[in-house]
Amino acid sequence: MTAERLDFSEQQGKETYRHTASHIMAQAVKRLWPEAQLAIGPAIQDGFYYDFDLEHRISEEDLQTIQKEMKKIIKANEALEPFELSRADALRWAEDNNETYKKELIDALPEGERISFYKQGDFVDLCKGPHLDSTGQAGAVKLLSVAGAYWRGDEKNKMLQRIYGTSFPTKEELKVYLDRIEEAKKRDHRKIGKEMDIFTILEDGPGFPFFLPNGMILRNELEAFWRQEHAKRGYTEIRTPLILNEALWHTSGHWDHYKENMYFTKIDDVDYAVKPMNCPGAMLTYKRKLYSYRDLPVRLAEMGQVHRHELSGALHGLLRVRTFTQDDAHIFMLPEQAEDEIIKVIELTDFFYKLFGFEYHIEISTKPEKSMGTQEDWDRAQAALESAVKRLGLPYIINEGDGAFYGPKIDFHLEDSLGRTWQCGTIQLDFQMPQRFDVTYVGKDGDKHIPYLIHRVVFGSIERFIGILTEHFAGKFPLWLAPVQVKILTITESFNDYAYALMNRMAEEGLRVEVDGRNEKIGYKIRQARNARDSYILVIGEKEVSSNVIPVRSSKEGELGEMTIDAFIDKCKTEIRSKAL
Repeated sequence: MTAERLDFSEQQGKETYRHTASHIMAQAVKRLWPEAQLAIGPAIQDGFYYDFDLEHRISEEDLQTIQKEMKKIIKANEALEPFELSRADALRWAEDNNETYKKELIDALPEGERISFYKQGDFVDLCKGPHLDSTGQAGAVKLLSVAGAYWRGDEKNKMLQRIYGTSFPTKEELKVYLDRIEEAKKRDHRKIGKEMDIFTILEDGPGFPFFLPNGMILRNELEAFWRQEHAKRGYTEIRTPLILNEALWHTSGHWDHYKENMYFTKIDDVDYAVKPMNCPGAMLTYKRKLYSYRDLPVRLAEMGQVHRHELSGALHGLLRVRTFTQDDAHIFMLPEQAEDEIIKVIELTDFFYKLFGFEYHIEISTKPEKSMGTQEDWDRAQAALESAVKRLGLPYIINEGDGAFYGPKIDFHLEDSLGRTWQCGTIQLDFQMPQRFDVTYVGKDGDKHIPYLIHRVVFGSIERFIGILTEHFAGKFPLWLAPVQVKILTITESFNDYAYALMNRMAEEGLRVEVDGRNEKIGYKIRQARNARDSYILVIGEKEVSSNVIPVRSSKEGELGEMTIDAFIDKCKTEIRSKAL
């Protein structure tokens, strides 16, 4: 496809550029190491990768060598020529070229189908396309890293080498992206989390984060805010067990659709499962009593800890863990209440995200290949979600086949301060689970009926949301969330008594205050406080003690000048009360 006809701002344009770049990279690797076997090489969010089976361990230095070879291929402006082979000829090509993984892919294709390839110069690859017309249109490329990856994501298969890269139409666009990547490294929540003493993950529990004292302050503030806002909106909070009988997960459908992600145990010779989701517990909680149509909607909220099996290679700080806490809620309602309840959840989610300064877009995810229920149920549920979004006048896109196995959903994709997107909140409309658990209410006619059900989260996962917030704010949290709101530093130990008296006065006003009264140089203490992202830094010396005026430095705004103690305390309290960014 000619580069002039592509719009790089559109997803298809990006994918075409980057898919072509992945082929160019594979061609470069094969030139340098002809024995390398090709696996797969797709375009992905912000770039591309290709997996190789190669005895030589690719180093960071090798990436530079590969990139130089890629530039030669781009300069050669070789045409990308599509062609098709019969299944027999395609298998013969794979065998003749010792492409074991391509053979496996060809074997999985339907019988009788002609198989698509692309050729560029001396390089041929199994591929459906689309591609640019020639390698010379590929623009600017950059290889970023190399990592291990199991073939087809299965840890039982061989570990391959995955090279990640990115490409843009121009060098200028590439530079902007690379600058953003460098800024992202500085904001890495794992680095900041260590410097601020927020969390740690130890070898004793990979994927199981430890929240440290500062992290618990942050977490508790988020949860307290969540509880306050949900209580205002008619939610009641519950807590359900971590471990429940295996039979329950057969009823819920998780056994058939999710068991590969679950952990199991045995108690008194009975099989149990550690919950990966909070839904079945909410079903049992609702079923404990008989509800009338007058009682609905019933909104049950839960800060529920769940456990899901993740491959070790996929774990990433707080963003991808094996245990996390979902800010779940399950809303049982009458059919005619469904749209209004969906709208209320959207408005609540919007309120939360705007508070943290997030922009977002909405996707409606439809029926996946592996699902429960009739097409009629799915169509009805999807129509209700779309109608609610349209009533609010919100733009949305359809994400085909990415719904939950029990129902379609609205997904909220946040955009952070670096322009990255994160999927956090979700609203799922479900007709399946109430039927499977025989959840009912008594209608106006005196008969039992099955309610509609909304599953929803706003934060998504408290752990992941804290990771996102940390990177969004670069650790410089809004004052109401900051673990240390005020750090008082003394120039010498002789001013410690005054500093501690000032700390106690501020603590009585509800501020979180620490004193650094160590016998260290003041420059060293200031650097440590800045590195810890303490919100306000006050330096106390002879002048401050005698004048009752303090110099204030903000982690966000720099030097603010001198203030009276009362004025500073009032400023902090106002900032906390308003939850200012």
